[in-house]
Amino acid sequence: MMKRHHAADLPASSGGEMHAGTGKAACKLDKGRSTSSCPRLCCLLVLCTTVSMLVIHCYDYGHADTGVEHGRSSSSSPLHGIRKMSSISAKPANNGDRIRGDLCAGRYVYVQELPPHFNSDMARDCEALSEWTEAGKCKHTANGGFGPPQPSSGVEETVLFQGQETGGWYDTEEHALDIIFHDRVKRYECLTADSSLASAVFVPFYAGLDVARHLPGKGRYHVATRDEMALAMVEFVTARPEWRALGGRDHFFVAGRGTWDFRRSQDDGGGWGNKLFLLPAVRNMTALVVEASPWHLNDAAVPYPTGFHPTTDEHVFLWQHRLRELKRQSLFAFFVSGAPQGTEEDPKSVSSHLVKQCAASSACSLVRDEDSSPAAAGIMKLYQSSTFCLHPRGGAGDAYTRRSIFDAILAGCIPVFFHPGTAYVQYTWHLPRDHARYSVYIPEEDVLRAGAGNNNASSSSSVEETLRKIPPDAVERMRAAVVELIPTVIYADTSSRLEASSVPDAFDVAVEAVIKKVTKLRKDLVEGRAEDEKLGKFGWKYPLLGEGHKVEDPHEWDSLFAYN
Repeated sequence: MMKRHHAADLPASSGGEMHAGTGKAACKLDKGRSTSSCPRLCCLLVLCTTVSMLVIHCYDYGHADTGVEHGRSSSSSPLHGIRKMSSISAKPANNGDRIRGDLCAGRYVYVQELPPHFNSDMARDCEALSEWTEAGKCKHTANGGFGPPQPSSGVEETVLFQGQETGGWYDTEEHALDIIFHDRVKRYECLTADSSLASAVFVPFYAGLDVARHLPGKGRYHVATRDEMALAMVEFVTARPEWRALGGRDHFFVAGRGTWDFRRSQDDGGGWGNKLFLLPAVRNMTALVVEASPWHLNDAAVPYPTGFHPTTDEHVFLWQHRLRELKRQSLFAFFVSGAPQGTEEDPKSVSSHLVKQCAASSACSLVRDEDSSPAAAGIMKLYQSSTFCLHPRGGAGDAYTRRSIFDAILAGCIPVFFHPGTAYVQYTWHLPRDHARYSVYIPEEDVLRAGAGNNNASSSSSVEETLRKIPPDAVERMRAAVVELIPTVIYADTSSRLEASSVPDAFDVAVEAVIKKVTKLRKDLVEGRAEDEKLGKFGWKYPLLGEGHKVEDPHEWDSLFAYN
């Protein structure tokens, strides 16, 4: 049996007594001890030393890129603790990075540098934005597009601001997403200065703010004026080397308005908005809008910005907990934003029928724009007090969507939709495909049929009876699903975070979806597969297709999206 050696049993060494090829026993032991023990002990010492060096090396690597040492940031910047652009993109990834692992592999985003007149100058000159010309409206460009913090005075009766000063609540303009998204991109944890590493290229063009300067009114501005900035952006971006890699198919930008503001088909002075989305180069790009077209492929809908921009995950969890504990007094609510679609005498106006139904029901809370002004606290109070919230198609022109959808989700109110274009075929990145999990669908024709020939508005039982038939346990499951959706439909404030969030928000979901789209395109090109020839007229149907289904297969909503 091998005898254990102690340090005292070994002779002192001056170092260097052991040399390769030497036949002498450099560490000769006392007589009677096994001479084979010496080489075994030496091997053990070499092995221990090697392991120790590897452990130290791996420990150092694990801390090198984060800028954090033993829980302390090595930077005094307010962004300390978040992977900075300099630490992840100043040098290209090498073989060592891939061997040891790169948390940003497949997630890098390159930001195309643009002259300031394409973005920040427009935000600075906010008095030129048609919707924000009222006194004090420029305040909505502050705080990275969040607007001013929402005061808590006067709303103590709601859970909106209980227990905190502002808690991440702001007076946010619904069309400020251009600014919000750009500000967030600047803090994205996987930026790169090397476009060859990027999975996607972000173009910080404030398309929504640009078109807003020339609204409202058809023909009020010459088409050349309306299109000037869009054409200049395309000329600038397509001349860049980053464009040539995929012809712009890896480029994306934000246009924080509805798609119809960018699809003017006439050049004779009529029509609405500009023709940005119809430009050949832009058709290759991905435009993030608050309302997408059901019949086109180059835009994707993302949530409207609400007034809640939490700085920590804990703020989100606390808000969700409060909503789960909240007692709701009304069965359903209807917030009328602007004039109802059509007049109250119009038999084809779903919104007008819903106003009549709600006004005639003691189980419904009705609030109009002129009643609430519409302050964020007033809207949240309405939705927090109701189990269901009605969301017909938007009242402005051909609009399908409205911001109140996301205000209601934020309040834990189960949305009731009357057309699939309002949410189901819009926010496919952010809302579950199984819409029955979190919402109620009542076809528009059911509402119109119930109100036909009924002038005393007693048809309020149409919607009310439908909602009352839903079993209580199903209502609880839907409400729980709605509350769980909250993190993915809000835009968090990451400006003061010390660490990356574990909860993806609307920004994270959108960027991940864009990268997934581009990655699939790259993979198809590498494997020699032709790019999918998708038909724009079926744009609404592609995200809904199940495995083995074809876009030409019949769908229950085909008649609602008949392509003219």
